[in-house]
Amino acid sequence: MSGPGGRPRRDVAGVAARVHARLLVASGGSGTPALDGAGVAAMARDEDPLLAPAELAAVVAEVLARATGLGPLEPLLADPRVSEIMVSGPGRVWVERAGALQRVATDLDGPAIEHLIERIVAPLGLRADRSSPMVDARLPDGSRVNAVVPPLAVDGPCLTIRRFTAQAVPLAAFGAPDVAAFLAWAVRARLNVVVSGATSSGKTTLLNAMAAEIPAGERIVTIEDAAELRLPQEHVVRLEARPANAEGAGRVTVRDLVRNALRMRPDRIVVGEVRDAAALDMLQAMNTGHEGSLSTCHANSPLDALRRLETMVLMGTVELPLAAVRDQVAAAVDLVVQVARRPGGARRIVDVSELAGAGVVSRLAGPAGMERRPGCTPRDDTAGPPPDAGAT
Repeated sequence: MSGPGGRPRRDVAGVAARVHARLLVASGGSGTPALDGAGVAAMARDEDPLLAPAELAAVVAEVLARATGLGPLEPLLADPRVSEIMVSGPGRVWVERAGALQRVATDLDGPAIEHLIERIVAPLGLRADRSSPMVDARLPDGSRVNAVVPPLAVDGPCLTIRRFTAQAVPLAAFGAPDVAAFLAWAVRARLNVVVSGATSSGKTTLLNAMAAEIPAGERIVTIEDAAELRLPQEHVVRLEARPANAEGAGRVTVRDLVRNALRMRPDRIVVGEVRDAAALDMLQAMNTGHEGSLSTCHANSPLDALRRLETMVLMGTVELPLAAVRDQVAAAVDLVVQVARRPGGARRIVDVSELAGAGVVSRLAGPAGMERRPGCTPRDDTAGPPPDAGAT
């Protein structure tokens, strides 16, 4: 192969691999060598004195990405259109770009994937090996990471990165104007709201948009497995659950944080997602003076969301009859907002329902907009009456 002007094209990838290998040897195998661009360029010139300036710059960029970032995944992480990166074993890298799955030209072998996983989890005191073959972590920008290695991953190590969206999405982007206006009123009226939907349907993004409507001056405590919420208010306390370390110690669960938040004088509690017995503590918080709380859960419909909340409460150590649990849910939750991912990748509100009794929901809105006035009353009278159906 020839480059510009007919000169032979240099092996940029090979030079970068050799320079990176030398850096690892120089660092004693720690994987985090001290380096700068000038030093890498000098080593690259030593490996191949005939590198053109553009080729030299490419070698330096690739080596720095390998040594200080996530190597070949860095260009994908830098692409704002990529919302998810999926390494499905050796040689196969897929991304979700603009809502569509695409296979990309990047190829990784097994050792390279294992090195990327180690680079992510080691600074967090975690590990991924045969004794602990599954791990959840997050990148410094808040992106969520899941890794599975052999023997559980039969075809080789797998890595999934769900990108954190730095740009906030406004509430109006999720549905009709009257639905957005109603939900903004519901937040101001301190109604307790659960956002439900499938995986990657936009639950956390919608939760962030709704929480942004909380009036300034209120003390908000957010609780998440991985800190993703970015609220514009001034008085926000962000709490994040912590998995056990490599020795199996130090675990702090969402349920622990919900209990602790009650001692922090919150005006609002926002739980990123309930997926276990923490549901009981959240419901008790909603029923004991912490109105206006928000949370999410995985469910296919508002009614399914209620059933899931009941099931999660029953998963706890406190043995409660189902009727009592159902009454707790009915007293605590005012609205369930269903969000779904539409063809093309857009996330939209497809259902807003209010609780009409224990285990009963009544639909207020659909994809086209509000369908009737709500029957629920505000928990904060200063919010005024709800907007009329069809109002913008």
